[in-house]
Amino acid sequence: MAKGKHPVNALTAMQISKMSAPGRYADGGGLHLVLDKSGAKRWVLRTVVRGRRRDMGLGGVRTVSLAQARLTAQRYRAIARSGGDPLEERRRESKAIPTFEKAAITVHAGFVPSWKNPKHAAQWINTLKRYAFPLIGSRPVSQITPADVLRILSPIWTEKPVTAKRLSQRISAVIRWARASEFYTGDDPVEAALAGLPRQKHEVQHHESLHFDHMPELIRQLRACSAKPESKLALEFLILTAARTIEVLGAKWDEVGSKKRLWVVPASRMKIKETHRVPLTSHAMDLLGQARALSPESEFIFPNQTTGKPLSYNTLLFVLQRRMGLSATVHGLRSSFKDWASETTNFPNEVSEMALSHKIPSRVEGAYRRGDLLEKRRHLMAAWSDYVCGAGGQVVAVEFGSGG
Repeated sequence: MAKGKHPVNALTAMQISKMSAPGRYADGGGLHLVLDKSGAKRWVLRTVVRGRRRDMGLGGVRTVSLAQARLTAQRYRAIARSGGDPLEERRRESKAIPTFEKAAITVHAGFVPSWKNPKHAAQWINTLKRYAFPLIGSRPVSQITPADVLRILSPIWTEKPVTAKRLSQRISAVIRWARASEFYTGDDPVEAALAGLPRQKHEVQHHESLHFDHMPELIRQLRACSAKPESKLALEFLILTAARTIEVLGAKWDEVGSKKRLWVVPASRMKIKETHRVPLTSHAMDLLGQARALSPESEFIFPNQTTGKPLSYNTLLFVLQRRMGLSATVHGLRSSFKDWASETTNFPNEVSEMALSHKIPSRVEGAYRRGDLLEKRRHLMAAWSDYVCGAGGQVVAVEFGSGG
């Protein structure tokens, strides 16, 4: 070997097997074979890490071959040249990298003590079980890519925007934990995936809502509170139908058809200026029966018992906030329904949008508006009614108007 030149692959397997004199033998590129006085032979890599010279043991000759030592040394030198620390990399490698599912379960377990409502904890992990685990649950968390996240979010991004947004946040939480635990390097793949998804169209939220988990308890408290009967019936009917306040307060008996279980709100009273058909569940029909018994002679379903006129616009808000002590608004309860439909059901987004009498975008309006998805909405509202009231409501046989 010429003087002044560093050796490259200077050692051979035959030489190593015959070496017996203690010392340090260079192979090249900082890789050395160290022969101890005891006769043990081991590999050592000498490299510069962030300006400081460092020796790293790579293992004994019996377990690490010459070829393996060279490959490892090459990889660690590359890490050091790029500003990294080979020792830190080896520590990460020495840990058993969990699958995405195991990482998510670990993160979830850490969050549980901070949630007061156990249903919140269940929803957090159930969303991942339903949408993420089937695709990436068995993969090492270190291997999750933006393409993986895109595959998970794309099918529900516009169909179930609320669920998709929360799902992306939960995947991101798992990745943040993995990065902090040194199981994941690089940028958050969720951020990159979101950049490749279309913009979601949201209804602007100006009204404070109540998480749908609390809706069954709200119904129980509403029935037990000291508000006037007509006000309580009107508010519960509004919740069950996901209707707007003005639509419920102005409701008339001739808009309701008992045989078809339909409430047909004329276009003149609708925000979108189109007739809106509302399927009525057994619970809703029960409420109408109670309302008829209260005011058998009135044309309005929920009249003021003193004046006979429709209840004032702020009556229901007064019940919710003053009588029941809640900060949510009446209009915000429609958001509670929407979140429930998006988070916990398989109904297409258009079904819940029509239940809320939202204007369907023109690109899908032709496909959905012809039949207004009445039967699908009937099933959706039945599920909602059973959720907030409990199954098995009693139907009161009362003849109403001719609506529907």
